[in-house]
Amino acid sequence: MTTDTLMGGFTDPARQSASAFRACLTALSRPGHIQALSFATPPAPMSVAAGGLALTLLDGTTPVFLAGALDGASVRDWLTFHTGAPLVGASDATFAFGTYADLLPLDRFAIGTPEYPDRAATLVIEVPSLETRGAHLTGPGIKDHAFLSLPAIAPFQANHALFPLGFDAFLTCGDRIAGLPRSTIVRDV
Repeated sequence: MTTDTLMGGFTDPARQSASAFRACLTALSRPGHIQALSFATPPAPMSVAAGGLALTLLDGTTPVFLAGALDGASVRDWLTFHTGAPLVGASDATFAFGTYADLLPLDRFAIGTPEYPDRAATLVIEVPSLETRGAHLTGPGIKDHAFLSLPAIAPFQANHALFPLGFDAFLTCGDRIAGLPRSTIVRDV
């Protein structure tokens, strides 16, 4: 374990975790609205927003899958030290972190069951940019419509077709986060 593993967590855990939880909740309940999430400093290549989300939503009972470059010793050690979350394979993950390309194919993640749709995975997708333009979004939490830059359209449309099953997603870029729950209707513009 290195010194970097011990650094980068919340410096004011009570306040920062409450603010970070609020940002995560707002992002998922208001698809297309980008929130700031800048309280954590995880090791590269994990973004500040993804690190803050991890510190907020993961604990020792939350199985996590790390894909691609995020599945390196520094991120694994940091995540394990700060959250206690066990690292697992994709099919057993409650949360999965990675770039869109590294998380493919998305159908390997849990989508819940008819009896327990809440047992679906949540994907934390690192994207190169996060803007309120691109895909057209409608559905719960969206007054009329919203727009969000997505890495692809078809997989999120297919995911919505499974509703009430399907995965939920957070998109992260730098210190910004946006939510895309399975209930959101995604259309190409």
